Amino acid sequence: MFSTITTAPAKQSVSETIAVLSNRLSTATLLEDRRGAIMGLRSFAKQYPASVASGALRSLIGSLSKDGEDVDTVKAVMETLLWLFRPSEDSPEASEEIALWLADEFTQRQENISLLLDFLDTNDYSSRLYSLQLLGAILSARTERTEQCVLTADMGVPRLVTVLDDRREPIRNEAINLLTDLTPMNISMQQLVAYEKGFDRIFGIIASEGGLSEGGRVVEDCLILLANLLRLNSVNQTMFREMRFIPQLGRLLESAYKRHGGDQDDDAAPWVEAQRNRNIYALLAVIRLFLVAGAVGTPQNQAAFLGERVLENTLQLAFAHGAELPIKSEALVTCADMIRGNARLQEKFAGLQVPAPFDALVNGQGTHINGGVPKVYVIDGLLDLILAVNAPQAFDLRMAASSCLRAYFFGHAEIRRHFLTRAIEGHKLNGNELTNVLTTLLHPHPEPVASDPYRYWFASVLMLHLIHENPATKALAMSVTEGDEASGEEVVTSIQTIAAHLLSSVAKSEDPRVIIGYLMLLLCWLFEDLDGVNDFLGEFTNLQGLIQAAVENPNGDVIVQGLSAMLAGVIYEFSTKDSPVSRATVREMILSRMGRDRYVDKMSKLRSHPLMRDHEVLSQSMEAGPDQKLPDVYLDDTFVEFFKDNYRRILRAIDRDPGLEISVITNGVQKGISRELVDSLRAQVDEKERALQNAAEEKQSLARQLKQEQTNHQGEISRAKAVTDGLRAQLAAKERAVQSGEGAAEALKRQLAQEQTEHQRAKAEISRLKAVNDGLQRNHEEESRKTRAEQKLREEQLQKQVETIRKTAETETDRARRLTEAAKADLKATISRLEVDLMKANKAKSVAESRVTELEAKLDEAKSVAESRTRELEAKLKSLTETLGGVEKRLKESDEGVRKMSQQFEQKEEERKATQNELDDLLIVFSDLEDKVTKYRDRLKSLGETVSDGEDDDEEEAGDDDEE
Repeated sequence: MFSTITTAPAKQSVSETIAVLSNRLSTATLLEDRRGAIMGLRSFAKQYPASVASGALRSLIGSLSKDGEDVDTVKAVMETLLWLFRPSEDSPEASEEIALWLADEFTQRQENISLLLDFLDTNDYSSRLYSLQLLGAILSARTERTEQCVLTADMGVPRLVTVLDDRREPIRNEAINLLTDLTPMNISMQQLVAYEKGFDRIFGIIASEGGLSEGGRVVEDCLILLANLLRLNSVNQTMFREMRFIPQLGRLLESAYKRHGGDQDDDAAPWVEAQRNRNIYALLAVIRLFLVAGAVGTPQNQAAFLGERVLENTLQLAFAHGAELPIKSEALVTCADMIRGNARLQEKFAGLQVPAPFDALVNGQGTHINGGVPKVYVIDGLLDLILAVNAPQAFDLRMAASSCLRAYFFGHAEIRRHFLTRAIEGHKLNGNELTNVLTTLLHPHPEPVASDPYRYWFASVLMLHLIHENPATKALAMSVTEGDEASGEEVVTSIQTIAAHLLSSVAKSEDPRVIIGYLMLLLCWLFEDLDGVNDFLGEFTNLQGLIQAAVENPNGDVIVQGLSAMLAGVIYEFSTKDSPVSRATVREMILSRMGRDRYVDKMSKLRSHPLMRDHEVLSQSMEAGPDQKLPDVYLDDTFVEFFKDNYRRILRAIDRDPGLEISVITNGVQKGISRELVDSLRAQVDEKERALQNAAEEKQSLARQLKQEQTNHQGEISRAKAVTDGLRAQLAAKERAVQSGEGAAEALKRQLAQEQTEHQRAKAEISRLKAVNDGLQRNHEEESRKTRAEQKLREEQLQKQVETIRKTAETETDRARRLTEAAKADLKATISRLEVDLMKANKAKSVAESRVTELEAKLDEAKSVAESRTRELEAKLKSLTETLGGVEKRLKESDEGVRKMSQQFEQKEEERKATQNELDDLLIVFSDLEDKVTKYRDRLKSLGETVSDGEDDDEEEAGDDDEE
């Protein structure tokens, strides 16, 4: 009646489904089953990456190895892995830790990375593309590990570079991106890519894409990869230069500026033009990598850029009318790097010609002028950009032009002098010239400064670089004057003129950039320039106005006040007692009107101001802003370095006593005076004057004394005559005494000759005695050698006798043993009686053998005693030799010493004889020992033992030892 009601199966959860699929993937044996499991896991990878990765990650990687020949399976696995790296944004399991987990699984096993690299050897589109994408995802998560795995893998980097030749753009572009991510910091990777013809392949891709003008994002990526290969890598830069790739840079630049200089496609989309500019900007950045200041290869790179027209093409691009301002600015900065610090390039740079920039910039956005563009020399063109352009949007271009011109001056004193000379000549010929640096500073334009304050700022900065740390250009600039003295006009020097414009700008509260420009120029000019300081102090109001600007600046600008205070400190530091305003007066004015505390406070605030403190990290360019009209650029790089180097010195200058002046040495010549030296010289002059006065007074006194003495001497002359006669008589008596003394001297000479003869005879006698002594010593040494030889011979004979005795004893013992055995065989009946006798004989034999051993020991002992005696005799002979040497010295002193030494020698000879007697005694001892050996042999015979002659001797020696 009742029908069976079937129920629907329970709904399976996501986690359970993923677990089932993961288990099927790991256990299935058929390819279709594994592929179905992979497809199922792929459907969950975007929404549930953590669950899929935790259950099936290793199985998925293993499937790449197991099923690598099946294209569809490999594609499905790689898509699943990619989705695990890039899950959906709305996924509940999305986390950055999943990518790290996945990357760790790949990078902790080298074979996993090698597996992905192996797929690059296939020609399948999806396998190549997805393997590159997977490597990129792994690299972004674990950069260092991935780089190491790629480097370690067999042919890892060469296979990646080879993919650049793939004509399928997605694969090629993915390879470019992957190599770009692999090479920023890894020098080994950079060099490997370069060795695998990386430069050739990069330029080939750029050419195939249409170069800088027609190429898209791929060209920019190629240039970024090229920059990675060259950045701070001197080996790759050298390879790039020697393999002649620099001309290709020149050709790319040439195509870029020719396009900008010729007819343009006005219908080009904005994004196309933007991409072109990005490509050009990237190429300029690559060029600048070769021009790092202070690098070893920079001079060679600069010379190569000049020879391959890279410098010329970059300049043409910078002045191309169709190029946008950021490109022009970057091109000028690149030109500055190309010539900075290279004297040869700096000298050739001024001879280059460029399109005249003024017309294009006056018309706003640069337009091409049909019929040709007039050419100007590059220095004139740069001055036009810096001083004749007042458009706010062109600030970066003006800054770059200023940097290029400063690089032209850098480190080349002759160029500085030449440029300044030309500026002075132009100023004198045409005082209203718009682009003359000197005219701009000395004759400001009548139009309001607010319209273009940077014109005067740039002029001050350029002048600063011309005279900074260059006494010759400082003197040349100071020689410029205003006013005709012949016409009755007041002559005003250039320093006083600039100081007057500075104070006028402060009084009118003009833009602080103008004031700061003047202050920077004067600070670098007057520092360590005593003549310049005196020139500044020639107008007393200059110092007053300067102190007032530091204290009562209407705008309250910290930079203006700090620089004004520092300039006052520089003036005091390098002023002298003889300056137009004396050193003491300058210090008194600063302390009375500003005070020390305020002076220190102004400079400290300037030092801690963000624009000064953080100048190196702040952007010196125009930053777009809604209300900003002028950029926040107030200070020059060189001046900031100058300020930080000399801040402490100028801060402490105000505490220095006015009597202590600074002596400056310029070009090996001391300028200024040393106040201590002047004071000491003045004291010496005063002392000399007093000495002259005293000498004059003493002269008068001596004259009076002379007259008095002349009168007194008249009476004394007669007395002197009488004294003279007496002296003559005494002289005659002395002559007679001298004659008698000469006779005595002759007698002494004869006596001396006799004594010398006696001395010669004594020396001859001493020589004879010495010869006799040498003969005696030689005889003694000969006798000693004979004695040692005889003793050695005797010892050898004794040793031979002992050996003979031993051998004879052994022979006789053997014979006795054989006789005894024969007797035992013949007389077995009397064995018991003979055993007792035999035991006694054996005992006596053992005693005899022990005695022989003892005798041998005593013989060795006697031998050692004899040897020690010999050594003692040799030591005594050595001491005798030393004593004879002393005797030799004493013989030279006196005959008495010779006789004493002869007696000592005889005594030593007696000692030698006594030693010889001791040796004779030892020989007697040896003969006694032989007698004892004979006696002991007789004793053995009495005991019934048959002993040979050699054995008898040994036994006798042993018996004698027993008795002893």
